[in-house]
Amino acid sequence: MSSYVYAITPADHPLELDGLSGVGPDGSELRVVTEQDLAAVVSTAPEGLRAKRRDLVAHDAVLQTLMSAGAVLPMQFGLVGPDDSSVGEALRENRTAYLERLDELDGRLEYNVKVSRDEDDLLREIIANDQEVQRLNETTRRDPAAHDAKVRLGELLSHQARVRQERTAADVVDALAGGAVKVSVSEPTAKHFLSASFLVERDRAAAFSQAVHEDAERRGEAYSYHLHGPLPAYSFV
Repeated sequence: MSSYVYAITPADHPLELDGLSGVGPDGSELRVVTEQDLAAVVSTAPEGLRAKRRDLVAHDAVLQTLMSAGAVLPMQFGLVGPDDSSVGEALRENRTAYLERLDELDGRLEYNVKVSRDEDDLLREIIANDQEVQRLNETTRRDPAAHDAKVRLGELLSHQARVRQERTAADVVDALAGGAVKVSVSEPTAKHFLSASFLVERDRAAAFSQAVHEDAERRGEAYSYHLHGPLPAYSFV
């Protein structure tokens, strides 16, 4: 019987699982595999598991409940072991590493900050501050058939946009990093030039949230900040 794994916790972690159900069409029953000073929350893995909304929500609900009581090593959705015995064996074999990670996360929470900027605002800034861009822009306005100038203008705008976004991303991270224990920066996306995760002490969570708000206010309306958390500490395990 395959075992679906949600998280690893210390064996003495409060496991308030009443009222929760696991993944699967009927909501599988949760159980705990304990090995020395570690525990894993698992359920029977359904056949043909897919990342459906109901199952993603069930997985996250288990993690959120566990997180509220202390340090947790969250498993990504879809992690399945052959059986409970194999899960216990993994706890034994990786005991030292798991305990070290749990100690690092004790009393800490992950928050993710995503930042985007209005494209027109960015383009206006580039044009206002780059003479070569201004020259090429005027050339293409006067002569719409100036193909080489259009290509060069597009290249310059793309380069300048990337440079400015990278610089701003670094400034935002620097501004917020003082309120975190660790920072993990992900690759930018088409929508957000910054996606960064911050490992924050529980008792500083409100202060970190306020720091994000203040940085957004300082940047102005052209910037959009999105703060998500507390989240399972995937970025730091």
